[in-house]
Amino acid sequence: MITRFDHSEKIFAEAQNVIPGGVNSPVRAYKAVGGNPVALAKGKGSRVWDEDGNEYIDYVGSWGPLILGHAPDEVVNAVCDAAKDGTSFGALTRREVDFAELLCEAVPCLEKVRLVNSGTEAVMSAIRLARAATGRDLVVKFEGGYHGHSDGLLAKAGSGLATLGIPGSPGVPKAFAELTLTIPFNDLDALKQVLQARGAEIACLIGEPVPANMGVVPPADGYWAQVRRMLDEVGALLILDEVITGFRLGWGGGSAWTGVKPDLCTLGKIIGGGLPVGAYGGRSDLMGMIAPEGPVYQAGTLSGNPLAVAAGLAALGALKKTCPWEELERNASTLADGIEAAAMSAGVPITINRVGSMMTVFFTDQPVTDWASAAKCNTARYAAYFRASLLSGVMLAPSQFEAAFVSTAHTDADIQETVQKAYDAFRAVMSSEL
Repeated sequence: MITRFDHSEKIFAEAQNVIPGGVNSPVRAYKAVGGNPVALAKGKGSRVWDEDGNEYIDYVGSWGPLILGHAPDEVVNAVCDAAKDGTSFGALTRREVDFAELLCEAVPCLEKVRLVNSGTEAVMSAIRLARAATGRDLVVKFEGGYHGHSDGLLAKAGSGLATLGIPGSPGVPKAFAELTLTIPFNDLDALKQVLQARGAEIACLIGEPVPANMGVVPPADGYWAQVRRMLDEVGALLILDEVITGFRLGWGGGSAWTGVKPDLCTLGKIIGGGLPVGAYGGRSDLMGMIAPEGPVYQAGTLSGNPLAVAAGLAALGALKKTCPWEELERNASTLADGIEAAAMSAGVPITINRVGSMMTVFFTDQPVTDWASAAKCNTARYAAYFRASLLSGVMLAPSQFEAAFVSTAHTDADIQETVQKAYDAFRAVMSSEL
């Protein structure tokens, strides 16, 4: 049982003097689960260690990118080798061409791709392109869907906003917010109504193949094929946001997993091997509109950064070589089944949604199919579960509305240890209410 966080507390106290809220991304502040954040010092494989030397089995994985676990040798070596040649050029390099070619080979919808520095930047740029290509202004997104913090996409966004109980964000002009239409996920009737009313004004719909920012929510059978058909009827584009799902669902990403080819897709997280990177791409005719080939402007000094590209090449190369998705599926399934049994033994009602190696334990006895059903979860129980897990040495996301990620570094022993600790964690949840 972990009992001391002295160094973490000291670091967080110092951080609050110079960083808003003491963190550089809001969910890290632990506001939804109580207490103060743990300051991490290092990670290797499936484990992380905090500044007090406490060890945890990690299921956050830097919020999804670390599908190979922490500090895999092939990625670390690639970054070190690249750094010796120079950390930034702001010029064309061989590595970024190799990286773009690998992405286009892997992802069915990518004919051309542009590298950027984050998922937010990728989504912002893809939407600008969709608007330019269609000559329309409106964007459709799903309630609870988070696609980065650009102004027009913070309406009814999930993940961090949901965790903090914020419906939108001050500083976003009303006129910007009005250009975004939100509908429930998995609801074809809602999409039909929006398209009938505003179809001629809609540039695109953006969504994750499997939403993971309201917690993991699988699409209904055939859902994306119907969405694709309905958008085609009104001349609107489909953007799949694969910042999380890209290479998490398989080599071809969400478009291969769903069998639906979007017009554009956005990527991030895993493709950077743990370093900051993003990408957007799709049909050649659309990507040909991006400057300098076309009139739609988008630029970035550090885009195609040699360290990030080297890390990405190493990470994707390892995935292509090992094809670990069956193993990830097996381990994640074992973990989910074990957690479900632990909850049942303690009398705690939960619903586990899992797709491949990402899952969410929802504290509800009802199915979770969209944001409205996710929002009904018992967040106080999740907070108690999080705290009990943390003290037992299991690192989970400090939010009910995030995913847990299994990596190739998680061993059978890690999974079994996590399950055994879950029995105590669920009993702690019930004890906290007595």
